[in-house]
Amino acid sequence: MDTIFMKEAIKNALKSYFLNEIPVGCVIVKDSKIIGEGYNLKETSNISTKHAEIISINNSCLNLNSWRLNNSSMYVTLEPCLMCAGAIFESRIKNLYIGTPNPFNGFFSTNYHKPNLKLNVFWLNDPLCQYLINRFTKKLRKGNE
Repeated sequence: MDTIFMKEAIKNALKSYFLNEIPVGCVIVKDSKIIGEGYNLKETSNISTKHAEIISINNSCLNLNSWRLNNSSMYVTLEPCLMCAGAIFESRIKNLYIGTPNPFNGFFSTNYHKPNLKLNVFWLNDPLCQYLINRFTKKLRKGNE
């Protein structure tokens, strides 16, 4: 079964290949059915987040009407980058199948672009930021009691 879904991811990768995009394709599966799919469109769209994984996650969430993709599996032709790995974690995808490693920009790589991190002491411990998070958390807890 895994081979079938990886072949579907490869079909999506071919779509991006023919658009002169980095050929990455992805499908997300739940209960043995594809619930979302996508392929890279970053260059075509000029939007940096148009990765195959993000597009697949968005399509899956729309199809399930939920941001939680519990008990689903992702099949992607190239090891996800840090952004996509974060989206995979956030969407609660259970299994990740990777077609090939990405030594340049993959989640397990150390060669990716790193922005300069500038921490302003004021913003690092801003009371309003802390208040908003604490207030929201307390509100959630009261609703679950």
